[in-house]
Amino acid sequence: MATTATRLIHMIMALQREPNLSASKLADELEVSVRTVQRYIGMLEEMGVPIYAERGSHGGYSLVRGYRMPPLMFSAQEAVAVCLGAEMVARAWGKLFRPAAQSAMTKIANVLPEAQLADMNWARESLLTRGMPRINPTIDEGRLHQVYQAVHERTQLTIEYRSRGQIHSISRTIDPYALVYSWGQQYCLAFCHLRGALRSFRVDRIETVEALNVTFERPVNFDPDDYFSPSALESEAFEVVLFFPKNQALVAKDHPCCWDNLVNHPDGSVTASFKSAELDMAACRVMGFLPGAELQSPPALIALVRDKARAIAESYQSATALPTPA
Repeated sequence: MATTATRLIHMIMALQREPNLSASKLADELEVSVRTVQRYIGMLEEMGVPIYAERGSHGGYSLVRGYRMPPLMFSAQEAVAVCLGAEMVARAWGKLFRPAAQSAMTKIANVLPEAQLADMNWARESLLTRGMPRINPTIDEGRLHQVYQAVHERTQLTIEYRSRGQIHSISRTIDPYALVYSWGQQYCLAFCHLRGALRSFRVDRIETVEALNVTFERPVNFDPDDYFSPSALESEAFEVVLFFPKNQALVAKDHPCCWDNLVNHPDGSVTASFKSAELDMAACRVMGFLPGAELQSPPALIALVRDKARAIAESYQSATALPTPA
């Protein structure tokens, strides 16, 4: 069944092919009612397509002379979505896609009608995406590009990989299935021949990459969204649990993106939790909520946070005391 979008494109092509088409002819060609044709004309005018009507017995709808449908047609909201999406891709993937995102926006701007171009420029100035972690500044972007090429071309890789907490790297042969961006880090989901199972590799911990002259087939039922979860990371995930008393409950509720689960208790207190496979990353996240909240588990994270807090306190004990504000 034809959608509204395909009918709108069909209408423009019909008017390009034969100007001065009556509403009834357009209705016959699109297999819709005359009333629907008139509604479509209004929609195209709102999108910036220059259509005019000639009255009289021989009149009909035409496109302004010289107008040709651009390679891309966007509604106002679509133009805004493309603009915002290109910006986020450039922030998340760095040099891997930043030039392509900028080039795509330039090409789109060159073919958009004035109305859609104005919407896109408005979005750049008025709808800003901030607070999203940028690409890890320590990552070797050339290495990231090598992994990207292997994912794209389904080429097997041999990598030297340093696991979390390990000093020395281990050689592994992998079939790279997908790249995933998560919280400022790039991960490669791959079948590891050393472990004989799917593993997630942080790209910044890949020390060397060698492409092999071997291709692979990605499993038909493979879905990155199903596999990329804390339990699919390099090591077994743990659950972090924080308790917020009643007077701190709003703090937890004001940061919903930090939690996988939020439980409201009858007394007004809140228990928040999330899963992680990185102790250091989890510590960075929870310390911003302490001491207002109580970190309840896991024990290893509690010990790490305690040690960090102690080190911070000791580093300021020897510092010159700041004057007390008047």
